[in-house]
Amino acid sequence: MTRTLLIAGALFIAAVAAPARADDILDAIDQSRKAYQAGDLAAAKQSLDLASQLIAQKNAEGFATLLPEPLAGWKAEKAQTSAVGTAVFGGVSAASRVYSNDKGDTVDISISGDSALLMQFAPMLANPALAGALGKLIRIGDQRAVQNQDGDIMMVVANKVLINVQGSADAASKMAYARAIDVAKLGKL
Repeated sequence: MTRTLLIAGALFIAAVAAPARADDILDAIDQSRKAYQAGDLAAAKQSLDLASQLIAQKNAEGFATLLPEPLAGWKAEKAQTSAVGTAVFGGVSAASRVYSNDKGDTVDISISGDSALLMQFAPMLANPALAGALGKLIRIGDQRAVQNQDGDIMMVVANKVLINVQGSADAASKMAYARAIDVAKLGKL
């Protein structure tokens, strides 16, 4: 039953995305459809798994584009991305970037999504009473966030994306970086 739903979902995505230019994701979905029609369920599943992994990679790349540029007086390392398949915690797409200043302070921002664990954690942050147990509730624009005693910030965007801002820098620097993230665009990914 689950395989049938996955295949049906993939076929729906393929049908909706058909007008877009051909790419590796659509090719994998099409290979899955052909394998399924030929009765080769193992190959169909493998191709769907490939499509899922490619989508996760594309999400991670999208997250990386939304990591802010270094603020004045700071420099940044190149953004890192990763996408772990569904066998591990339901899959995770992530991007991170480390920022540093001349004093040696660092801010590390990570953005993760596509995680079954995040889906279980999001309601906790959505509930002010539970979130308050994790730290001080703060607002970053229209977004609710939690800031711990070290000034580290955690927020969930659109119940699907987790942002962590941490490092050795002071709380004000972490707050400035958290405010520099375009959470509106993140919510639309």
